Order: sequence, then C-alpha cells, then structure tokens
Amino acid sequence: MIGTPILPEIRELIEQRNFSALQRLFNDWLPVDLAELISDITENEQAILFRLLPKDVATETFEYLDFDAQQNLLNALTKKDVTHILNSMSADDRTALLEELPGPVAQELIKLLSFKEFKIAKTLLAYAEYSVGRLMSPDFLSVKKDWDINRVLEYIRTHGHESETLNVIYAVDDHGKLVGEMLARDLLLSPPDKKVGEIISEDKIITLTATQDQKDALETFKRYDSVALPVVDSNGYLIGIVTVDDILDVAEEEETEDIQKFGGIEALDEPYIDVPLLQLVRNRAVWLVVLFIGEMLTASAMAYFENELAKAIVLATFIPLIISSGGNSGSQAATLIIRSLSLGEITVLDWWKVMKRELLSGLMLGGLLGFIGVFRVVFWSMILGHYTTTWLLIGITVGISLIGIVLWGTIAGSMLPILLKHLGIDPATSSAPFVATLVDVTGIIIYFSVASMLLKGVLL
Repeated sequence: MIGTPILPEIRELIEQRNFSALQRLFNDWLPVDLAELISDITENEQAILFRLLPKDVATETFEYLDFDAQQNLLNALTKKDVTHILNSMSADDRTALLEELPGPVAQELIKLLSFKEFKIAKTLLAYAEYSVGRLMSPDFLSVKKDWDINRVLEYIRTHGHESETLNVIYAVDDHGKLVGEMLARDLLLSPPDKKVGEIISEDKIITLTATQDQKDALETFKRYDSVALPVVDSNGYLIGIVTVDDILDVAEEEETEDIQKFGGIEALDEPYIDVPLLQLVRNRAVWLVVLFIGEMLTASAMAYFENELAKAIVLATFIPLIISSGGNSGSQAATLIIRSLSLGEITVLDWWKVMKRELLSGLMLGGLLGFIGVFRVVFWSMILGHYTTTWLLIGITVGISLIGIVLWGTIAGSMLPILLKHLGIDPATSSAPFVATLVDVTGIIIYFSVASMLLKGVLL
C-alpha cells in the first residue's frame, strides 16, 4: 500500500495534534493515493485526516474510498461537511453510494441535497439496479451544430468544469436530440471559424439507453473501444453519458462474480472480509451440498462394480489417478471456453468448431497420459518383481481408460458452458468443481467397463 510506510509518522503527528504538519505532508498527494491511505488507518484517524483536506480535494478523495470508509466518514463528519460532499460528488458516484446504504439512511442523506442535485439523485435512483441509468452521469457538454469553434471553446471554458469528461463533445438539435459527436482532438485542430456541423460524425453514433443492462454496456465499450458513450432515451434525446472509469468498475464486478462462480461459490455482494460469516457459509454450502450429492453418485458407481473390485483389488489403486485426470482435463476445457465466451472470441454457434478441437485435443492429451499410465503400471510391476502379462493388461486397461476419460472430460468441460449460454444461464455456473464431479462419476463407469472387457477371464 502507498501509505503504509508513513503510517507511524502520521499517527505520531495526530497524537501531537500537529495538524499543520499533516496538511503539509499531503500537499502533493493525489486524491486516489489519499483514499488508499485513509483506508489503511483507524476510523478515528480517518475522520481527523479527512477534515484536514481542502474541500475540493476531500470530495474527490471521498469518491475513491471504499463503501465502508465512506460510511464511517458520513457518520463522523458534521452535517455541514456531509452536505458539501454529497452536493459536490459526481452524480454517478453519489448514486453508487446511496444505493449501497440502507433505505432510511439514504433518504436522510438525499434530504441534504440542493434542489438541482435532489432531482438528479431521484432520477438516477429510479432506474433499475444494474441498469445503465444507475451508471450514467448527467454532467456532459453538448453544443449546437451551427456553433463555430470559437463559441464552443468559450462554452467549454465556462461550463467544462461541470462535465464528467472533456474527451468527447456531443452535438444536439434545438430540442436536445443527439445528432452527432466529436473528439476534443478534432475540436482543437479545427479552424476557429469552422462550424460544429462540419466536424461532427453524424453516422453510426454508438449509444446506450438508460434501461439497458450494465453487462450490455460493458460489451459495447469493449467492442468499440470507447472512453465515453452517450445515453439516450427512446426518442433519441441525450440524457447522460457513461465514462470508461465507471464501466471498468462493472468489468471488475463481473470478473469477480465469474471467478467466484467458477470456484463453486455463489457470488458475493461484498468484499470477502466484510461478508458476515453465516452468509459466507450459506454461499459456499449450496454448491458443496450439490457437489457432495454428486460424489454420492461416484460412490454408487463404485458399489455397482463391487464384485470386480473384490476380485481385483489392484484396480482400486488406480482410481484416484483415473478420475483426477478426467476432472482436471474437464476443468481446463471449461476454463478456456468460459473465458472465450466472456471475451466474445466464440459464440454458441461455434459449438461444432469447439467440439472438433476438443475431440482432437482430448485424444492427444488422453493418449499422452495413457502412455504415461501404461509405463507407470508396467515399470512398477518390474520394480516389485511381479511382472506378468496380467500386469501388462492392467497397464493397457489404465491407458485406454485414461484416453476415454480425458476425452470425455474435455468434451463435457467445453460443451457444458456453451449449453448453459444457449439456455440463457451464466456459463460460469459450470464451475470447475461441478465439471470435475460430473466427470468423476462417468470416469468410474468408463474405467470399470474397460476393465471388464480386457480383464474378463484373467482377473475378473
């Protein structure tokens, strides 16, 4: 952490009440670094340090803080300070804070807003959770087509400090309908007397709608490599913008959710350390129970082949080797396919291409492991001095079983995410433990079926 090496110095200055020295210490710090430092100190120290910051720096620093630190400061600061922060925050960051707070607390804070900010907050909070409306900012720059560059620059100098971004300038008609956009680069490189209408790009303007899902907005940002996108209503009127910094937060949440699901855990709504223990147990218990029931099927499959095991107990020696190889290959395939689906590298329509690749991959990987398995069994029997043709048959059984199980694992691991995607279910739900459990059950059946055919009349 950036602030960790100077924590002792900060605490000493706080104890000495040497606030002027503290202020000088943070003169050159950026808000994001101040937020990181504040998150590392105690709640009481957070309030003291935060009060020493200039008001404009304090507001920007507050926006970078995690929810727990923000909540602590709201409780510790005076009503006047809280009012200033809430009214100075960017609308989208304020919405993110208010939607996390309990309803009654959020309602009390909304009352502290000015009439203008109150209307904005109510409008944004009225949109559904996880919609673009919750992300968008109403602070943007819009100009008219018939303005010349001089007038646009003057307008930016007057109103630019209120805008979320100056990278993109939007052009609207007299009624506020979006008609085009231009980059700041195009604006600065154009002659002063040139009209906006001669610069803007009016064709194929990429837009979002306030009711659109945030996941869809994320895909749009990825596809078009945008730093900001306009948000329009059903009639095409410009009502806000979404910037890349906000969509990066969505991307982080989505990736975290997918990773947790793929690990066999229900997605957590809060940071791990802040999740109540009982909720953490519930989120983990669901999948553990499902997987445990699945493993019961493995036990049932082994019970079905009890006679074969009784006649040739040596077969049990290789069960862990067999089923783990299938589970590992299935988990590998599932990981590759889920990530490819997430990045848009493949779609559901590519299932046959994926199937062909995994068939070949499964055969080659299974052949490699099968060869090692045969060598392992035969070499072991030679070391023990028990080598016979029976051991060679056992080795071949293990080898063929490995080919079949690894092949089945790669097919199951690759096809299950695609099937879930086709059914409209998050592919990450086909978690690695789930795939491994599925392959475990079928692996036992494949192994003993091969053994029954090859070892019948020899050991069975």
